Amino acid sequence: MKDTAKDVGRDTASAGAAGTGPLGVAVVGAGYWGPNLVRNFQSSPEFRLRWLCDLNVDRARQVLGGYSTVQATSDYAAVLADPAVDAVAVATPAGTHLDVALAALRAGKHVLVEKPLAATYEDGLRLVHEAEERGLTLMCDHTYCYTPAVARIRDMVRSGELGDIQFVDSVRINLGLVQKDIDVLWDLAPHDLSVLDFILPDNVHPVAVAAHGADPIGAGQSCVAYLTLQLNTGAIAHVHVNWLSPVKVRTTMVGGSKRTLVWDDLNPTQRVAVFDRGVDLTAPQEIGADERRDMLVSYRTGDMVAPALGEKEALRSMVEEFAAAIRNRRPALTDGRAGLQVLDILEAASRSLEFRGAVVGLRTGR
Repeated sequence: MKDTAKDVGRDTASAGAAGTGPLGVAVVGAGYWGPNLVRNFQSSPEFRLRWLCDLNVDRARQVLGGYSTVQATSDYAAVLADPAVDAVAVATPAGTHLDVALAALRAGKHVLVEKPLAATYEDGLRLVHEAEERGLTLMCDHTYCYTPAVARIRDMVRSGELGDIQFVDSVRINLGLVQKDIDVLWDLAPHDLSVLDFILPDNVHPVAVAAHGADPIGAGQSCVAYLTLQLNTGAIAHVHVNWLSPVKVRTTMVGGSKRTLVWDDLNPTQRVAVFDRGVDLTAPQEIGADERRDMLVSYRTGDMVAPALGEKEALRSMVEEFAAAIRNRRPALTDGRAGLQVLDILEAASRSLEFRGAVVGLRTGR
């Protein structure tokens, strides 16, 4: 028997790719993140926002404003039945992502999902397989990846400007908000892990993780955590997340064999700085047999350069990438498999916490 649902998915994907007019989109969820998506879809010439769906219709109407022509509803089935809707953006709690996104894919809609992709790796894998089988775009809204700073970092890393990656160190700490249902790793680390996956070259990826956490205030889950990733090249990546810090810090350091880069997201005048400073190791055959061992090491102290960065809202770039992926029938820069990589690391980190920092292997490799 012919699979009608799959045919619908292929037909919708083809129409979206071939069409020159705006893509019809619906946002599901009018809570914390939904209004940001509404604003960016409404301002994009690539999309026409047709629906805002939320269990609380009054909240959806409030987000849209009194003069909006966008329809507010609590009836998700009506949204999916609308042939003018080419894509659905999901901004609901993580525990609902599987059901909401799966229904959209089965209705033949392209799907954008707020991070994390799903509540579990297995749920995320179901979404990835469903989208791939139907020829539909599945994209994860890893917003930080679309900032001008991270785009520049990705270019420098992948072009070889920094040399071989030797280490990555990320710090994301602030005071609160302590979550009731997830620990600090699941709350804050997805940002750093998505950026790591985004900037690393295709032949470099994490293979194992170890995590340590603490709950000094008795919140019931880790409020402070340290995560260490082993990369397939022998390099290391480290992530520090913390709800209890009295100061807010958002920094990432990427150390290469040629140069080291520092990204300070809270410094608007110098978000990215590149240092021509580091340690060089002379090959043993290049020195005489009588020379001391410590002469193998030399220190390089060159200039610091702060590249100029453009100013553009990350969500606007993300929305543009979603449209381009749909129209060109290609994976988005942060596609479903990028979201799956983050879930794999988070689940492995949770297992590591249970066994007091044991090293846990990963299932995926990008």
